[in-house]
Amino acid sequence: MMSTTRAQNELRYFFTALGYFTRVPVPRWVGFEHTYLNAAARYFPLVGAMVGGVGALVYLGALRVFPPGVAVLLSMVATLVLTGAFHEDGLADCADAFGGAYARDDVLRIMHDSRIGAFGTIALVIALALKWQALAALPPSHAASTMIAAHAASRFFAISYLATLDYVHAEGKAKPVAQRMIPASLVPAAVFGLAWLAWLDAALACLTIALLAALRFAFGRYFVKRIGGYTGDCLGFAQQVFEIAIYLTVLAWISS
Repeated sequence: MMSTTRAQNELRYFFTALGYFTRVPVPRWVGFEHTYLNAAARYFPLVGAMVGGVGALVYLGALRVFPPGVAVLLSMVATLVLTGAFHEDGLADCADAFGGAYARDDVLRIMHDSRIGAFGTIALVIALALKWQALAALPPSHAASTMIAAHAASRFFAISYLATLDYVHAEGKAKPVAQRMIPASLVPAAVFGLAWLAWLDAALACLTIALLAALRFAFGRYFVKRIGGYTGDCLGFAQQVFEIAIYLTVLAWISS
């Protein structure tokens, strides 16, 4: 049986993950230490499932009054407010950096710049439009559950880079979680992230996992080739692409 101290530590790590990736206030007793974030990495997919759950609830509630397109937009607004567009910021920064520079130092310099450029703006518009249209096209019986599964699974595959790649910034928003993730943390992260795919058809779930694994491999090689590893923005970029890939895969499967 888990000791009281260990249970309290695990609860602290969960709240640390919740406070880091969302705007949700956490209890004061949790405190904050950078070392907590590395241990909290296992709970990032669970936080993703909760974010997706909020989006799903807003979608289902709005669907009683508005057409699917408006309901999806309202659910997207809810998740963006809840997370502070944390991952979308990484997507924009990566698009600007990888699209606007070739040399490693220039890529990292642009990525560190808080301003958004043309590549970042275009990437955000396309990403948000794809989410909106894909989810609006899904039957309501599938859209809500797919939101939860996509938010959770995409975060698992994104943070799995912590187990295989090196962090390339001396400082940065992902520095506290940049230590290599050990299998003992990766396993619960996989459970928290992939269990929600069980709502999908078994063949569809397997196809989705295979596609995400392929994308993870391709992006990992690209990150290493361009900058020698990953940054926090790379994780945000990957999460967004993985999330969109899930929506499109489910939509294609249902539409075929």
